[in-house]
Amino acid sequence: MLGILTVLLSSFVLAFHNVTVRVLFSEHLVLSFFLLGGYVKPDLQNSFLLMFMRMLLVVPLMASLAFKLYPSAFKELRELFTRQYRNILIQALICGVLMFVYVTLLYVAIGLITTGIATTLFFIYPVFTALLSWKFFGQRPTFFRWLVMGIILVGCVLVIPQSSGSHSNHTIVVGIVASISAGIVYAFYNVIAQKCLEKFHPVPFTWISFASTLLLSGVSLLFWPVSTTQIDWTPLWIGSIFSGLVSFVGHILNNLGIRMIGATTASIIGSSSPALTAIVAWATISETLNLIQIMGIGVVTFGIALLSGESFFQSFKIRRTGE
Repeated sequence: MLGILTVLLSSFVLAFHNVTVRVLFSEHLVLSFFLLGGYVKPDLQNSFLLMFMRMLLVVPLMASLAFKLYPSAFKELRELFTRQYRNILIQALICGVLMFVYVTLLYVAIGLITTGIATTLFFIYPVFTALLSWKFFGQRPTFFRWLVMGIILVGCVLVIPQSSGSHSNHTIVVGIVASISAGIVYAFYNVIAQKCLEKFHPVPFTWISFASTLLLSGVSLLFWPVSTTQIDWTPLWIGSIFSGLVSFVGHILNNLGIRMIGATTASIIGSSSPALTAIVAWATISETLNLIQIMGIGVVTFGIALLSGESFFQSFKIRRTGE
């Protein structure tokens, strides 16, 4: 029970991270009392800026904790630069680049369209992960997986927002494309990470991904600098630090939950992320969805839960057959 609550809390905390990013990009009445946000425009340059500010906190925090949890991490990092581990180093660095790309796209999406919708469309990634695993690992999807992927796609279609007075068609299209693109890039990240983690421990691997994101966002700001004359730095730093802390705590709680109840059960519970994000956004910044969009989020959540729990259902079926 404690493990289930830990993973649920992780999803809840990470939902706050998504809402924080939304507020930094767009002005909202927070908790119906405080008018906050809209400190930067939702574009690529400002996504680089927010990512850089967030990673400035997360990378050192993760390093200090990671090397305590896994003392051999530093040794494994040094071994990556030997010829024997060169392929693993390349795979880890590619994953770092992919993390930078999908986080950038997701930030842009959250800044342009409703938080719950952006998160739900991002969760199209299990469909592309299954297709890429078929392509690169020969893991042909079962009929059950094809069915579940269809369910997820139907849910994604239902949540697509319509044009309104506050959002133009162009803004909505860019937000939708950014969300789905982020999901596709994350699918590539998952597939390459799966291959890399066969020979490399997840603790130093995760740190490399975060450190690469910090480096790439900093380099991107050198080539595409933001206009700093009209930026209110104090609330932006406060929001970025809060975002970094919340993200860090969310990942730690998720990893603790996986250790308690296993990856499969944790994935099933983690499938509640789109729904939790929509609920947190509604409760904190009064973002609303229509009935069809709420149904779409429910369908996607149900589909992800089914896909995550496929191995659980198979083992249960085997046990029943054995009896």
